[in-house]
Amino acid sequence: MTTVIAAGGEINAGDTAWMLVATALVLLMTPALGLFYAGLVRSKNTLNTFMMCVGAIAVAAVTWALVGYSLAFDGDAKIIGGLGHAFLGDVGFAPRDGTTIPHLLFFAFQGTFCIITTALVSGAVVERMRFGPFLIFAALWSVLVYAVLAHWAFGGGWLQAQGTLDFAGGVPVEMGSGFSALAAALVVGARKDYGRQALLPHNAMYVLLGAGLLWFGWFGFNGGSGFTTGESSVLAFTNTLLTPACTLLTWFVLDLARNRQITAIGAATAIIVGCVGITPAGGFISPIWAMVLGVVVAIPCYAVVTWRPRTRVDETLDVLAAHGVAGMTGIVFIGLVANEGWNGVADGLLYGDAGQLGSQLVAAVATPVYAFGMTYVLLRVLGALMPLRGSDHDEAVGMDIIHHGEEAYASGEGAMLIRPETPSDGAARVPERV
Repeated sequence: MTTVIAAGGEINAGDTAWMLVATALVLLMTPALGLFYAGLVRSKNTLNTFMMCVGAIAVAAVTWALVGYSLAFDGDAKIIGGLGHAFLGDVGFAPRDGTTIPHLLFFAFQGTFCIITTALVSGAVVERMRFGPFLIFAALWSVLVYAVLAHWAFGGGWLQAQGTLDFAGGVPVEMGSGFSALAAALVVGARKDYGRQALLPHNAMYVLLGAGLLWFGWFGFNGGSGFTTGESSVLAFTNTLLTPACTLLTWFVLDLARNRQITAIGAATAIIVGCVGITPAGGFISPIWAMVLGVVVAIPCYAVVTWRPRTRVDETLDVLAAHGVAGMTGIVFIGLVANEGWNGVADGLLYGDAGQLGSQLVAAVATPVYAFGMTYVLLRVLGALMPLRGSDHDEAVGMDIIHHGEEAYASGEGAMLIRPETPSDGAARVPERV
């Protein structure tokens, strides 16, 4: 492989080229998520739902550059990193320690993870959370929750030190977003029509297209997490093909057994669940075990997806099931079937190392506790300072018109906007058409 010499060491041109592509693929996942989420909501909230993902790009990219990256990857303190890389200090063209790519590229790749994870949490509160407070929450969450969990798992923190294996983000991305979403749903509260009428996805084609683009981007997400063009990246890349395919087939069977129909929304959800399940395990398990994981991860996630609407928890787009539960399953699965012959790192329980399962279980407990607890506290504090959700009137009109003054569809549910305002003389006001 052609190499060039940079200050501080050797940069591999092939690895760098692949990581440039992988970074772009992961960034693509956030607008793909916006499309996926937008199809799942009612048409009057389409733009606002997509804009929450766009907003996450803006705020998380900035917070990551200013302080988040440093807290995640500077130093090897057990709980949180230092500020040596704040404002991109000492982040330049020399190789990042332990890699053959420029430090600046390593920063950018990791930044795209922070961006999409922040966007994922929005799925719990769409259709009622105000856009401004969400942006403030996203900025704070990206630092106080994501950066901390990333340090624990990847930056020399205590989970990494005690042996937890997490190839591409089961801790900070998947469990971090899933259990934060549950906390957000509880604090913000249910939509006003939740439990009283069917709140159905308005565009299944958006959902399927978004899921397909997410799967496409996931090859960069998982394949890039080896930071080379070598064996670990090839293994993760291949497993990212196999696990979601097996999850999809399993979901078909579960749908047929339950409803005698295979739903498009279910198929799209299955793709995401499979991609999430293999995220922590991609570079640590063999392709055959990756296929088994695809079957295994479908079962608890399907159970939670079908059970949650019967509860009073309006976790709107099932981030807990598709990311939290699936990520936890993948993390624990590593402890069972990791194979040093494939990963060159460690074996799991079935290959003779029970201790690895213990390390994985610690992460599967500690991550949800921190993500849920910190998110809950953060939103309670923000809620004491500002209203987090719109009024009943805002929900009835739709967040597109209320927060953006636009509609996804000219003939959509927000085509007529009625602003019930009362002039100072007490006279009735004629409704306005927008």
